[in-house]
Amino acid sequence: MGGIDIPHDREAVGHSDADALMHAVIDALLGAVALGDVGQMFPDTDPENQGRFSGEMLKIAFDAVTALGWKIVNIDCIIFAQRPKLLPHRQAIRECLAQVLDIEVERIGLQAKTGEGIGPTGREQAIAAQCVALLESTDGE
Repeated sequence: MGGIDIPHDREAVGHSDADALMHAVIDALLGAVALGDVGQMFPDTDPENQGRFSGEMLKIAFDAVTALGWKIVNIDCIIFAQRPKLLPHRQAIRECLAQVLDIEVERIGLQAKTGEGIGPTGREQAIAAQCVALLESTDGE
């Protein structure tokens, strides 16, 4: 999650490495500049994306955003997971994202929420993530 291996008795399942947080960050960045979403840029029909590290995908998406003349002001992320508890890993996740995005860790907000036993998240059937990205034009407009 967020590029960090977190010990748990279950595994995330997905076409790439199933890192829900990095995929949410990708979607926030791409969406902010109307470049589509993670599935358009990295389709699951492309064998190259099978098991792909989401950090690599995030870097490619970030480079596409910066190539259009945008920089990250900040990102704010929420992970929805009953387990594993993410607070002990919060700083490491923020640092990993900051490294990939080449920004200060202070520009990354990260919260974790449980489902309190309700719904797929609460029953530990799903982990979800949301992210909002604030971008600024680098050309002064």
